[in-house]
Amino acid sequence: MSRNYLLNDAIISPLGFGTDENLRAIRNSESALKFHDNSKFFEDGYYAGLIETEFIDEKFNALGDPSLYTKLEKLLILAISQVMEQSSIVDLSTTGLIISTTKGNIDELGKNKFPSDRIYLWKMANVVAEFFDFQQKPIVVSNACISGALAIKTANDLISTGRFENAIVAGGDLVSEFVLSGFNSFQAISPVPCRPFSKDRQGVSLGEAGAAILIGPANSYTKEKVEYIDSFTSNDANHISGPSRTGEGLYQSIFRLLKNNKINSSEIDYLSAHGTATVYNDEMESIAFHRAGLESVPVNSFKGYYGHTLGTSALIESILTKHSLLNKELIASHNFTESGVSKDLNVIRKNDNKNLKLALKTASGFGGCNLAMLLKKESL
Repeated sequence: MSRNYLLNDAIISPLGFGTDENLRAIRNSESALKFHDNSKFFEDGYYAGLIETEFIDEKFNALGDPSLYTKLEKLLILAISQVMEQSSIVDLSTTGLIISTTKGNIDELGKNKFPSDRIYLWKMANVVAEFFDFQQKPIVVSNACISGALAIKTANDLISTGRFENAIVAGGDLVSEFVLSGFNSFQAISPVPCRPFSKDRQGVSLGEAGAAILIGPANSYTKEKVEYIDSFTSNDANHISGPSRTGEGLYQSIFRLLKNNKINSSEIDYLSAHGTATVYNDEMESIAFHRAGLESVPVNSFKGYYGHTLGTSALIESILTKHSLLNKELIASHNFTESGVSKDLNVIRKNDNKNLKLALKTASGFGGCNLAMLLKKESL
């Protein structure tokens, strides 16, 4: 079986229109989370990472007519376009398109600006695929907040079975009224920028972004590359929105992943956590990591930089994990103050340089879904 790699990528977020711009921002401890007072759900305003539509349209003008596409479709197209520009060898007749999202074009509900079927995830995906003339129908992965990482797993599996020669995984979600009202109903939105794993955390902050990455065999000219090793998923079947108090689902994902690949927890150099800054998620993760013997591994959450970007979050964080491996750098967990979980974790407090080879990326989501993914740096 051929090995697949995380190749060219793009992140479109409030921190920049491209991965390099995003990396520079987070290295400088910049955050997309800003105060907004234009919501009917929050009398005193809220913090989120939002991208101005006018800015997106300005960038999109180089590609096409912005009025023909929704905000989310434009984010996806912009991200995929950057990957395509970096990947001149991509053959669209043999390349798959896999899109991860949780809510798609839900922000268009009731606006009547576009045909009503654009609300459907499959239609949104078709619109994006047709923009580039992908020859095969796009695949949508929508499994709560593990969607972005699950889409990478799906791409690897379909390439490995011969469905595609390679695949572009793209993800996107927006901070819509629908999403804001949903999280508000849980009383889960933090009144300040989120503080993952911190004692003074008060809840989640939301964000919006688009991202894309090429998955497939690496060419021989790549001196250093990041290999996709494997992923395991598990559902704790605990509650529609609350994770297992024992961390069972996430633990099982990690345990099976390490066992199947004959890897000891001591071999993991870096752990990119889900880290939403909600009371139950952070606690669940700390327990699962402790049970898996990962309490000493350097760990961070990128939510303090971007907020929770839902179906894009695990994709963005996988891309950033890839670059952490390649650049030999550990990025501080933004806004972390003092540990607020029952099991001690080695939370990264400041940026550091360290030779990294093997990384573990985890994600968890509503409905009890969990995923653990192994990524490995290879050098020629």
